[in-house]
Amino acid sequence: MGGEVHRCRVLVIGTGFSGLGTAIQLRKRGRDDFILLEKAREVGGTWRENTYPGCACDVPSHLYSFSFEPNPDWTRMWSGQEEIFDYLRGLADKYDLRRNIHFGRTMTGGHWDAERQRWHVHTESGDEYVAQFVVSGIGALHIPNVPDLPGADTFEGTEFHSAQWNHDYDLRGKKVAVIGTGASAVQFVPEIVGDVAELQLYQRTPPWVIPGLNFGIPPEARRLLGRVPLARRMVRAAVYWTYESLALGFNGHSRLMRPIESAARKNLNRTVTDPELRRKLTPSYRIGCKRILGSDVYYPALISPKTVVITEGIAEVRPHSIVAGDGAERAVDAIIYATGFHVTDGFDNVDLTGVEGRRLADEWEEHGIRTHLGITVAGYPNAFFLFGPNTGLGHNSVVFMIESQIRYALELMDLVDRRGADSAAVRPAVQSRFNTDIQRKLAKGVWSTGGCVSWYLDSHGVNRTIWPGSTVRYWRRTRSVEPADFEFTPG
Repeated sequence: MGGEVHRCRVLVIGTGFSGLGTAIQLRKRGRDDFILLEKAREVGGTWRENTYPGCACDVPSHLYSFSFEPNPDWTRMWSGQEEIFDYLRGLADKYDLRRNIHFGRTMTGGHWDAERQRWHVHTESGDEYVAQFVVSGIGALHIPNVPDLPGADTFEGTEFHSAQWNHDYDLRGKKVAVIGTGASAVQFVPEIVGDVAELQLYQRTPPWVIPGLNFGIPPEARRLLGRVPLARRMVRAAVYWTYESLALGFNGHSRLMRPIESAARKNLNRTVTDPELRRKLTPSYRIGCKRILGSDVYYPALISPKTVVITEGIAEVRPHSIVAGDGAERAVDAIIYATGFHVTDGFDNVDLTGVEGRRLADEWEEHGIRTHLGITVAGYPNAFFLFGPNTGLGHNSVVFMIESQIRYALELMDLVDRRGADSAAVRPAVQSRFNTDIQRKLAKGVWSTGGCVSWYLDSHGVNRTIWPGSTVRYWRRTRSVEPADFEFTPG
């Protein structure tokens, strides 16, 4: 059944930080000729989807927010999911964005019409969107990764991914298996260990966990930040430069990370006195190779008499139990997958067909994910990727990166208009130079030399996720568009 056809200048996919930030900047420029597509019935992206117990950001909220829209009322240094979700919903309301959002629309694909110089995007509902520019704001952390375990389809208990938390299931008194020990597990395991009868934690690789006491921001401090913009800017700047100082350690100067690794090791040794458990929880790779996690309650949850840490892997899932790699079988009522997201392969779901019928997912599968600045792709005119490949961070706020990308994308749109053109496409040689340079820099980073395998790497072992170097360098690279980097097609 055919749907409606909608036309606009800019089509934005997603309503997380990237999508809302783009829409706000368009509105600030006096433009109303944009539409946002949102698969859900509410804005929020990652912070709408992830509602597991203890869900919070690991970047201080005064930095994990837009510089042009500060919030003096964060109640904690590292805010929880609900506060960040409220912040994003508040932005949609303040800038009257909801009238531009088409909720309940899931993009299925799009193709470039070279004759008319327009994108045609289709949705599951059958609607078609025709736009001059397309901005992908879907991010990377939105498709849950559930491993294909032997026998998993025979399990008769309750199972769910941490990003699809089943709040209707009562964990009290249950034997619960948690598979994975990444960022989400470090946050929710301490929250549920008090309720469950037994917690089985299946760990493949232990994370580095530094002390992370989250403290509240007193009401008088929040009032000061609300009344004195300079104080608010000073707090943001202090947080920014503290985190930015880690960039050197991540990028070829690993000795600078030794104090942080020492703090993480002391955190483990001080809390976990059992030598066998301590051995299981001690990473064998350099800190920073995988995402550094912060918690004061994770290790105490693991020394609970209710908890057993299993490092032998999973041989088989049975209807009411899990068999570990050493043959030990343990009864299980529920399985919670804390196994992260499809990151590098998550872009396969961006089913775009560019010039000459080139399909983006096929190109990236064959040649690897390649972009220019993580924003534009040769052969795909007027398409922009926010929080795109190789713009993720291990040391600072991705919102800073997203702001830089939004500014760059909107400047290129304006440049197309000023030149009387219909489209702009990055030159292949420019994209090639960028990727050669970035992979050369990544080869020196801790993600490549630290001795681990992480979700930063694609199936070929190539880092397609992280930006190597400082966010200042990225800001400089995206501060203005170099017209010579693009081919403009006249209108």
